[in-house]
Amino acid sequence: MNTNFDLKEHPHSRLNILTGDWILVSPHRTKRPWQGKVEATQADDRPQYDPACYLCPTNKRADGSENPDYKGSFVFTNDYSSLLLNTPDGGLNEDELLVANSQKGICRVISFSPRHDLTLPQMTTKEISKVVDIWQSEFEDLASYPWIKHIQIFENKGDIMGCSNPHPHGQIWAQNSLPVEVAKETQQQKLHFEQKGTSLLADYLALELKKQDRIVFENDHFVVLVPFWAVWPYETMIVSKRHVTSILYFTEEEKHALADAIRRLTIRYDNMFETSFPYSAGMHQSPVNSGEHPYWHWHMHFYPPLLRSATVKKFMVGYEMLANPQRDITAEFAAEKLRGLSEIHYKERG
Repeated sequence: MNTNFDLKEHPHSRLNILTGDWILVSPHRTKRPWQGKVEATQADDRPQYDPACYLCPTNKRADGSENPDYKGSFVFTNDYSSLLLNTPDGGLNEDELLVANSQKGICRVISFSPRHDLTLPQMTTKEISKVVDIWQSEFEDLASYPWIKHIQIFENKGDIMGCSNPHPHGQIWAQNSLPVEVAKETQQQKLHFEQKGTSLLADYLALELKKQDRIVFENDHFVVLVPFWAVWPYETMIVSKRHVTSILYFTEEEKHALADAIRRLTIRYDNMFETSFPYSAGMHQSPVNSGEHPYWHWHMHFYPPLLRSATVKKFMVGYEMLANPQRDITAEFAAEKLRGLSEIHYKERG
């Protein structure tokens, strides 16, 4: 190995051990001046209750259903689901060139809070713990359908991440097959487990905790870190210290610790540019109703697009669409920046 090579200075590629994909890192490009697009910051002040919001308590939704006067969190089947329960089995295969398979599923929406003006970093740990309780109970309920093979719990925050309603909410999609990214992670974790007899993420986590280069923070049960192979500027991952395959097996103490980790991380995100920080986040966990998967290790990804300010975003274009993802700031730089941010939300400072 050339001792003159420096991860902080020279272009290089990094392997995503969870998917087998590669990313190009170009740290020298951070020295170039920015002459790209800059937009005005949009105000994120909202009322506690919005009579036009389809998620606020007692309001009517798009399909005419009326929300209850809920006080905590509220779950319902998406009025415009991307997956449908009554999709008939079927498909298409013409000479292995035109191939399609029917997809059957259930899509649910979780309103995190009755308050229209809040986001997860503005909620208390106790309030987020109740959301975690719902994630766990919904996972258990959806896994009771024998034909469901994958359950995706996720949140899109911010309109630039495709969120159509600012009311704090997330979604759960359950379907009869494994989606692409989960299939990749299943293969990679299984291969490592067969070769080493240990969890891929447990081994990775032990190395990261030893090195400390990309750790943002940790509590008794979870570690928040910037993955070595991160694609998005301030991408992070929450990994459970205990090797569990899904949220179904979290204890009460672990669920509270997960709520603590989510709150502390998302506060740091908002404090980065003193804005309601957009992201897509979601849990990856064991497939269901398809045998045992002892190699699976629960984790949660956060993919935020903001790069240089509250208005300058990272786009996947050109080389990234045609070849493979690329980033300028290193995972180590991102972790250092996130580590140094306050855990007091900027709106709560005196």
